[in-house]
Amino acid sequence: MSTTKDQIEQLGRDWASAEVRGDVAALSAMTTDDFTLVGPLGFVLDKQQWLRRYQGGGLVTRQLSWEETQVRDYGSAAVSVGVHDQKAEYNGQPADGRFRITHVFVHDGDRWLLAGVHLSPIGGPPPFAQHGTTEGPR
Repeated sequence: MSTTKDQIEQLGRDWASAEVRGDVAALSAMTTDDFTLVGPLGFVLDKQQWLRRYQGGGLVTRQLSWEETQVRDYGSAAVSVGVHDQKAEYNGQPADGRFRITHVFVHDGDRWLLAGVHLSPIGGPPPFAQHGTTEGPR
């Protein structure tokens, strides 16, 4: 029997593959009805807005990797934090990026579903960090 971590990592691989294929049906099937994406610049997309990115060829994802993942299991919910690296374009404009990504998963009794994604730019330590660390003040 596979562990929650194994199941979440497989769902993450399936999600990345569906993004590259632009497979709206697969993306819809693996997400909750109230799925929400928070983009790297703070914009928010609901499920239908998120799926529409691929309609009409607006978003083309040529490559997407999901790596350096850490999965935390909370029973009927799980959270993963990893690195999302993409080669893409949106409406003909480059949309390449490397982001820290948080996925929120919920278990519906039969399977895991993706409930939310939050992308954040990867930068250096904050200006308030103690010298030589990425931690803030204590």
